[in-house]
Amino acid sequence: MMRATIFAISAMLALAACDPANQQPKLGPDGLPLQKVYTITSRDAQVIPERVLESVNSLRSARGAPPLALNADLTTAALAHSKDMAAQNRPWHWGSDGSSPLSRAQRAGYTGNVLGENISETYETEMETLSAWMNVPDTRDVILNPAATQMGFSWYQEPTGKIWWTMVIGN
Repeated sequence: MMRATIFAISAMLALAACDPANQQPKLGPDGLPLQKVYTITSRDAQVIPERVLESVNSLRSARGAPPLALNADLTTAALAHSKDMAAQNRPWHWGSDGSSPLSRAQRAGYTGNVLGENISETYETEMETLSAWMNVPDTRDVILNPAATQMGFSWYQEPTGKIWWTMVIGN
């Protein structure tokens, strides 16, 4: 009976060691865990803009700034720029045609003032990206600008999983 109990406990321990949740993450050459690919599904794509808007408005509320509303024209400009950054393979504010955030928004039909643009090239989720933007004074200032009333938010995901995020803020 004692052997059967010891065998059963040993078997459970061996099976527990096989559980992927108990395995250590794979580390890159820098000693940090390797990033996992965050694949945006069509279902995710439907909720991401609202989820980001809700988070941005919570952050703005904590600072006494008025809430933002999603703007379709700014979102169109953000999507165009995300695709263009991917085509250029570099995160920067200038389009391959020399366009600026202001000219892209105007081209998309936006008639208000563009107050700022945040961009990112990453494998991270939209919430991780928003958090990273909030950790940098320049990008945080765009998000928390008290004069802002509208936001466009979009992305382009490459087949490799890399995501090019763009947020455009205006009023």
